[in-house]
Amino acid sequence: MEALCRELVLRKDEIKGTIETIYFGGGTPSLLTREELDQIFKTIFEHYTVAEPVEVTLEANPDDLTEEKIKQLSDSSINRLSIGIQSFFEEDLKLMNRAHNAAEAEECLTLATRYFDNISLDLIYGIPGLSNKRWQQNIEKALSFGIPHISSYALTVEPKTALDSFIKKGIVPPIDEELAEQHFHTLIDTLTRKGFVHYELSNFGKEGYFSKNNTAYWQGKPYLGIGPSAHSFDGTTRSWNLRNNSLYIKSIEKNELPSETETLTKADRYNEYVMTGLRTMWGVSVNRVEKEFGVKYKEYLLKQVQKYLEEHLLYLDGDSLLVTKKGKFLSDGISSDLFFLNL
Repeated sequence: MEALCRELVLRKDEIKGTIETIYFGGGTPSLLTREELDQIFKTIFEHYTVAEPVEVTLEANPDDLTEEKIKQLSDSSINRLSIGIQSFFEEDLKLMNRAHNAAEAEECLTLATRYFDNISLDLIYGIPGLSNKRWQQNIEKALSFGIPHISSYALTVEPKTALDSFIKKGIVPPIDEELAEQHFHTLIDTLTRKGFVHYELSNFGKEGYFSKNNTAYWQGKPYLGIGPSAHSFDGTTRSWNLRNNSLYIKSIEKNELPSETETLTKADRYNEYVMTGLRTMWGVSVNRVEKEFGVKYKEYLLKQVQKYLEEHLLYLDGDSLLVTKKGKFLSDGISSDLFFLNL
């Protein structure tokens, strides 16, 4: 805790302007006590210019959120919760090796909505064995709590995990891309009917409830990451802290920043803009590409997108290059084909 606060002080000049969003993510930040949270907030408000109001999100899992904990968080500067529900079905949670059960998922949302208005929950689709009917029930269950923001991701299988082992042994069927795509379109259709805006590939929010943190990231705004393995970005360089806790603390004690830095090339920055822009409802501005990267990049982009325009996977709306509904599930693959390669 002392090292985190000390890093905040050491890096106070890195953020120019006003802090719009503070995000407690990664690990299990819900383990922090009220006193520890207050210590962090005191440091931030003393050394940074903070917007009023500022969005302050804390990530948590259902098994961490007792009523006492939720009340404690609501009494702090936290004003938004992001809860890792993943599924309301026991079999899915067991397959994903989640620590909470289905009853805890529902109980924590019942309690959280008493103390917080601004809540986001995570749902996972493309889970082996998850039928379209059960996926629809998952979405409807989430909506029944009046949640204004939902983040949803396709299940990915990481190497050397229990799920990876089960699939290799034939205990669990492999990931079905076609089923995942069906789930994705069901999600879009259901949430847009219910008044949610699909503002980013994996994020849906009611008006006024888009995540400022997510939006800033996808729009390429600078951010400062504090703590072991945290990443930062200032528009042209990216840095990341050491992962090792003890080495991180020792470095901070010497007033040394425990980080590595890379400077992004023009091609890196263009590729990142295309990748993040196509994921959002705002798309990629052709004029911005020309202004920031030059005519060569604009001409390259327009040449590369031609086949996707013809296949109705992308479309041009004035200056903005956007993904069609048909192309959304394929947007990451499309982006990579638009990348500028320094060969």
